[in-house]
Amino acid sequence: MTMRNYHASRWDEPLIHAMGAPGRRGQLFPGADAAGLVPAGLARQTPPALPELAEPDVLRHYLRLSQETMGMIGISLFGTCTMKYNPRAGERAAAAVNAIHPAQPAATMQGLLACVHGLDMILRGLSGMDRFTFQAAGGADAAWTQAIITRAFHAARGEGNSRDQIITSLQSHPCNPATAATAGYEVITLPLGDNGYPTLESLRAAVSSRTAALMINNPDDMGVYNPEIAEWVRTVKAAGGLAFYDHANFNGVMTRIRARDLGFDACMFMLHKTFGVSKGGGGPAVGAYGCTAELAPFLPGPIVDRSDDDFTLVEPARSAGKVREYMGNLHQVVKAYAWARAMGAEGLREAADISVILNNYMEKRLLQIRGVSRSHPDQPGWRLEMTRYSLQQLFEDTGVSAVDVQNRMSDFGIDAFWLSHEPWIVPQPFTPEAGEMWPREDIDYWIDALAHVVDEAYRDPDFVRAAPYNQVVRKLSSADLDDPLRWATTWAAWTRKHPTPA
Repeated sequence: MTMRNYHASRWDEPLIHAMGAPGRRGQLFPGADAAGLVPAGLARQTPPALPELAEPDVLRHYLRLSQETMGMIGISLFGTCTMKYNPRAGERAAAAVNAIHPAQPAATMQGLLACVHGLDMILRGLSGMDRFTFQAAGGADAAWTQAIITRAFHAARGEGNSRDQIITSLQSHPCNPATAATAGYEVITLPLGDNGYPTLESLRAAVSSRTAALMINNPDDMGVYNPEIAEWVRTVKAAGGLAFYDHANFNGVMTRIRARDLGFDACMFMLHKTFGVSKGGGGPAVGAYGCTAELAPFLPGPIVDRSDDDFTLVEPARSAGKVREYMGNLHQVVKAYAWARAMGAEGLREAADISVILNNYMEKRLLQIRGVSRSHPDQPGWRLEMTRYSLQQLFEDTGVSAVDVQNRMSDFGIDAFWLSHEPWIVPQPFTPEAGEMWPREDIDYWIDALAHVVDEAYRDPDFVRAAPYNQVVRKLSSADLDDPLRWATTWAAWTRKHPTPA
């Protein structure tokens, strides 16, 4: 395939704080005087350090920034994150939420609560769970929800202090061990066996009367599905622990697997991954957390109940506490509800099927490229919605790394592929995920671009290592990332590090 003549939009655009002139304004508000409106103790002693610009200056500045950003939105097969198209219908539906205040009476936002309850019911059907909350702002928040509910549940049974260990695996999402450790648990991380997942023997050796919970995702971050997962759950629950299913990689098993049918006590779904809600810069995120009736009294509140034709807000009887304010990012819940209703049960199943088919179509083609191999190549069977590959052979042959390949592929309109969560079990990894929305032409172009860059690497490795060439900026030195004097996350921090000479 011929590579496209791609070039990202390039603007020599300064930071907005470096623009403007004193006295320049976008809007003037006559008679605006805050005196008497703000308590003296809260009033500023000096004006805020805001840039002074006219409205057209601001508009053009952010338009140029958006054009630079849009230069990096090409074909994005971002593995473990299920990057999907976000339908405009969902965006329009969610816009109505902007007029609602989360503290207003439930009787005045029945439509919104109907959407929240509707998505709750859809996710109950997909998981077998009895109740969902959408308060968690993403996957880590949902894992944290599991950690505090685990503590509250065992404390209610008089085992809050004795059950102090949580079991996970080396290839679980990092938010599982991280939130467990933050909650004060000792984390037991199981190593991978020869088949790409931990052995039952290692689990049985880890389980004890100290086990509070199992927190694990399946398929894992390599796309490997553990066929012994039901026995894992039985083993943990027989010891008195809870079992939590991290469904971050749910896309390939939608309508095929229900967490409750496997014996799990709780699970989470990423609305910003699986359910058509924007991710990253288009966020924010939602980690939908669902559990059995036994754990429901410990959920963070409020949650939505339906009685006759009314929707009400109720506080769970023994709530473990909020994980964020109000009910979470409900405009994202509306988007997910619109997407799920539009897809229907048949559409969800078809999406899962297409995800699996496209992933294995990609695998067949990718493994034909010189220098590319698959994680656990001897493991039998097909992978599900994604596969972790390795460019280690290319690196050994040419010195070109996976990051170098990322940079060069962006010159052809390909977004940087996902590498791997740390630690890198697979050397020089990359993890593409086609999902269900990308057409075959885009999948083929992505693979052709990789093959093109690999061929370049074998012919001229220095050329690939110096990429990108067609982006907004050339390759940046990574050394600056370790020098706190060379970067700052806010303008205020930058001015502290680089004061203006008197």
